[in-house]
Amino acid sequence: MNYDPRSWAVHKGSQHPFDKPAPAIDNGTERPDPIRYTLPEFSAREWEKVFTKTWLLAAPASDLPEPGDWVKFDIGPESFIVVRQNDGSVAAHYNVCPHRGSQLVTGEMGSQDSFTCPFHSWRFGLDGKNRKITDEDTFRPEVLCHGTDLSTVRAEEAVGLVFISMSDDVPPLRAYLGPLLPMLETYRIDLMHVVQHRRSDWAANWKGGIDAFYESYHLHAIHPQTMGVIDDRTHIDLFPGGLSRQFVPMAQPNSHFPDQEGINPGIAMLLADAGIDPESFSGTAMESREAVARAKRERAAKIGLDYSHFSDAQLTDSTIFGIFPNMQIGCHPEAVFLHRFKPHESDPEQFTYDTTIMYRHVDAPGYGAPGWMGLGEDVDVTGATRPEVVHTGLGEPPGMGEVLDQDSDLLPIVQKGARSRGFRGPLWCEQEARLRHFHKELDRWMEN
Repeated sequence: MNYDPRSWAVHKGSQHPFDKPAPAIDNGTERPDPIRYTLPEFSAREWEKVFTKTWLLAAPASDLPEPGDWVKFDIGPESFIVVRQNDGSVAAHYNVCPHRGSQLVTGEMGSQDSFTCPFHSWRFGLDGKNRKITDEDTFRPEVLCHGTDLSTVRAEEAVGLVFISMSDDVPPLRAYLGPLLPMLETYRIDLMHVVQHRRSDWAANWKGGIDAFYESYHLHAIHPQTMGVIDDRTHIDLFPGGLSRQFVPMAQPNSHFPDQEGINPGIAMLLADAGIDPESFSGTAMESREAVARAKRERAAKIGLDYSHFSDAQLTDSTIFGIFPNMQIGCHPEAVFLHRFKPHESDPEQFTYDTTIMYRHVDAPGYGAPGWMGLGEDVDVTGATRPEVVHTGLGEPPGMGEVLDQDSDLLPIVQKGARSRGFRGPLWCEQEARLRHFHKELDRWMEN
């Protein structure tokens, strides 16, 4: 087998440090048992052995700009309050009152100086400490000594994002992110804000979502409308801890696309987004990617943005990072896409796909949200308003654009096939190296 996912021809030869390939990791050729996609017992063990012991993305830091700002983070059977404290740090508490178990907050987010239980008015500070017990004199001290504070979990902040962990044994977040940390820092997510936040319930296992988003092998079959503008000749890097990176090249045709020279409408849009007039562009489709990178650098210099640390690939491609267990970040200098694949609390054949688009607003001529972001004209890109979360239920089109609608239509079909006696487990090619790497890490945690 001569195919190496680190040897994508267009990316090969770059001397920029960001583009440096990672050392090869060989995850073997085993065929995993498909019960991981269907069996309730496997899902229950997965929750206890993986989700309760790793770092989970809870919120962008921009959703918590001031003390008292909070976000409700739900995953599986649990709910958390993630809050900015008075000293500027973040804290996270189980969203449950220690008195009778009532949830404290039901909204998506808010801002307040304390949390009051809606059942009996017990009150708690931002740090989770109890501030008030209604009719405290009617409780025997031996009852209250069991504990009246909220149950707190670890919360840490890095690269403009807030993570929580239910485990005290997980390493510090920055160490957990490992070699991805300095790469993610180059995008300055801390300067971005949310311009779209959508959730959608899908009839598939959460790992089916991971599998679909972790490879571009399927683009030609499921998303033919992308063929003229997104290439599948990708560069894949694997890192310890189930971490991964993939460059998905844009502004050039897919290797399966019949016309590799003409400027098709998709490439014309990307040229225009970079400030290039498609009508006067004299190059071919295979030269448009280089032209886009050059134009973005020139525009950045004119409006005072520092793009000197970006490689050309960062300026043109969707650079995608996988963070174990359930997160993918698609990065561009202008915006990032946060993808979370949240397991259902009891059904292994359902999950919630949570996607957040964050954008770096710059009020300057020629700079704006690129067309590929798919934002409507009514979207406030300035950061002055935080859009509401839109949640679509099972069986409803997610309303996140044509590509994601296609994924949501297909994944239930894949899930149904996973239940068949005729399916004995996936056969992954090297274009799907990130999938095998993820599942290998999953198995490692499951065996602990």
